[in-house]
Order: sequence, then structure tokens, then C-alpha cells
Amino acid sequence: MKVTIVGAGNVGATCADAIAYRRITSEIVLLDIREGFAEGKALDIMQTQTTLGFNTKVVGVTNDYARTAGSDVVVITSGIPRKPGMTREELISINAGIVKSVAESLLQHSPNAIVVVVSNPMDTMTYLTLKATGLPKNRIIGMGGTLDSSRFKTYLSQALDKPANDISGMVIGGHGDTTMIPLTRLATYNGVPVSQFLSQEQLDKVAADTMVGGATLTALLGTSAWYAPGASVAYLVDSILNDQKKLIPCSVFVEGEYGQNDICIGVPCIIGKNGVEEIVDIKLNDVEKALFAKSADAVRSMNDALKSVL
Repeated sequence: MKVTIVGAGNVGATCADAIAYRRITSEIVLLDIREGFAEGKALDIMQTQTTLGFNTKVVGVTNDYARTAGSDVVVITSGIPRKPGMTREELISINAGIVKSVAESLLQHSPNAIVVVVSNPMDTMTYLTLKATGLPKNRIIGMGGTLDSSRFKTYLSQALDKPANDISGMVIGGHGDTTMIPLTRLATYNGVPVSQFLSQEQLDKVAADTMVGGATLTALLGTSAWYAPGASVAYLVDSILNDQKKLIPCSVFVEGEYGQNDICIGVPCIIGKNGVEEIVDIKLNDVEKALFAKSADAVRSMNDALKSVL
């Protein structure tokens, strides 16, 4: 199996490293427009093989899409990262042209690939990729909900002072600071609702911290995060290539699900060898439904900026 990752920056390189170390695929192609940059990152990763004990082949290339031919999954991380004070929404005018060109180039050489979109603003870039390529909706997946849910469970773990791996929870809605919806009502600690351990005030703080999780790291680091996003991509790619059918919140195209149409937005999905194999209908309460509708309106308004690109 073969995975291509476009963009050898912090997120792309960390994604390649996580996929290689976990032995998810036999070959990874890391592509970047900067001369020699992807080659250097790939060589650095390859030099950890003997100490970490994996045999995945990692190849770096400079803007050579022919080397990506036959990829089963392609991951698009290219585009400029957020800087302090910059919202995901402000990235749209710059990153739309980049993502459209990258997606078209990848599919010339890997027409059957499943596409995972990481570039921000992620919901809008996922929608752009779907519309620009004309691929079936099951083959275009935005990664954001995977990452947001990981952050949500981390904050719940800290509030509970319990292991994060014992906590279940998910975030739906748009992948933005004001549009994501951490489902605190449905979160559990080893099957027990977290509301039995945490007050409503504590749950509200967890939700608020989750929603600004990316911005918090940007302020601390001076750029976007990369360890958690890279690991989230690897988790998603693993479910695709190994047909694990995990239930993962992802940004996908909806046609009536959750009362929405003609947008890509975060909803719970079964992810397997065919990409999005099912959108799972979880029963939201009235408050959650209202929040989801508001989130969808915000995502839809951002998509209006794509008219000049599509």
C-alpha cells in the first residue's frame, strides 16, 4: 500500500513519521515544492528505522507528482499555516488555489485514491476538493473532527484526572474556533457519563478549551500545532487502509444528514477501505441541533468565497 503526503512542513512530516513508525503502509511519498526539503525530511525519518524497528519506505520528492502514482490514500497538508491572531477563515483566499491545484495533480496519477484534507480552513478546503475533482463523496474526507475529538478527550482527561485512553467523546460541526461542538452530554469515562464526575461549570470549561485548542497552541508556539494533527491523520489513514471501520468524526459531504445539504461538515462516520462507509445518525437534543445548524450556516457562508476558484 502507498500513501502520498503533500506538504513536508511540520504537520506533513509528523504525519509521515507517525504512519511509518506505526507500519500502516509499505511506502510513503512526501512531496513539497521547496527544493530538497521533502527529501531531507524523508531521509531523516528513514534513519530512525533501525532504532525504532520499522521497514516502511519513505521517499521525498520536489514537486514531482509522477512519483506519487498508484497511491491508495493522498493527504493534502499544503498551504500556509495559521499565525498568531489569524483565524482559519482568513486562510481561505490563499489556500483555496493551492489545494485545488494539488488535488488535481494528485488525481492525474492516482485516480482511485481516497483524499484526506488537512489544509485550513479545513471544511471549506474539503468542499473545494470535492467540487473541483468531481470524485464520489465517500472518497473525500476532512480530518478536523479527528483532531478536535482528541483535544476534547485530553481536556476531559485533565479535568477528571483520569487516563485519556479510558475516555470516549467526540466533537462535531465545523472545524473552527466558534463552530465546533464538543458533545459533553455524550462523553463517558469507561462507559460512565462524565457528568457524574464533573460539574456543568467544569464541562463548560472543557468545551470552551477544546474550541480554542488550536488557537491556544498557535499562541504558544507561534505557528499551528503539528504532533496531534499528524497523529490524527495517521489514525484516520490507518482506519482506511486496514479497513478498521472506526467511528470517527470527519468533515464529509452531507445530503440531508443532520438537516443539512451541500456542505462538508464534521459528523460521525464509519471509516474503512472505501473511505466514508456510513454517516452515523446520533440523536442530538434541541440545544445540540441548534448549535449544529448555526455551525453549518457559518461553514456555508465561508464556502461562498470559493466562487472565484471553482
